[in-house]
Amino acid sequence: MDEDEFDALYNASYRRVCAQLYAMIGDFDEAAECVQEAFARAWAHRRKMASVDYPEAWVRTTAYRLAVGRWRRKKYARRAADRAVGARTEMPPVDETHVALVAALKQLPEAQRQAIVLHHIADLPVHQVAAEVGAPTGTIKARLARGRAALAGLLAEDNPGAVWKEA
Repeated sequence: MDEDEFDALYNASYRRVCAQLYAMIGDFDEAAECVQEAFARAWAHRRKMASVDYPEAWVRTTAYRLAVGRWRRKKYARRAADRAVGARTEMPPVDETHVALVAALKQLPEAQRQAIVLHHIADLPVHQVAAEVGAPTGTIKARLARGRAALAGLLAEDNPGAVWKEA
C-alpha cells in the first residue's frame, strides 16, 4: 500500500471507525486516540496492508483491541495492590542482640546451625528436627549441644557482660 492509497483509506474510514469504536466503548476521546494509534500501526505495517482484504476492518479490530487493553490497564490500576507488590510495611528497628545472634549463627557449621534454628527458633521438638533433617535423634542432640556451646562462646566474645542462659 503506497502513501496515496493509505491517505485514501484514512480519509474514507477515520470518522466511521471512530464512530463505531465510540459506540463500542462509550468514550469518544478514547475511541479517537485508539483509532489514531491503530492507523499509526497500519502505517507501520502498510506493506502487509496491501494484502489485507479489508484494511478498514483491520484498523477497527486493532483500535478495539487497543481500547480493551487500555480499559484493562485502568481497571487493574484501580484495584488494591497485591501484597507482594504493595506498599512496604513498617518494620521495627532491629535489636542489637538479634544482629549478634545472626552473626554468631553464620559462624556455626551448617548442620549445627540447622539444628539450632529448627529447635530453638522454629520450636520443633528434637524428634521432629531429626525427622526433617534425616538424622538420628542422638545426632541432633549432639549438634544442639555443640551448637549451643559454640554460640555461647561466640556471643560471650561479642558482649562479655551479657548473661546467656542455656535452654
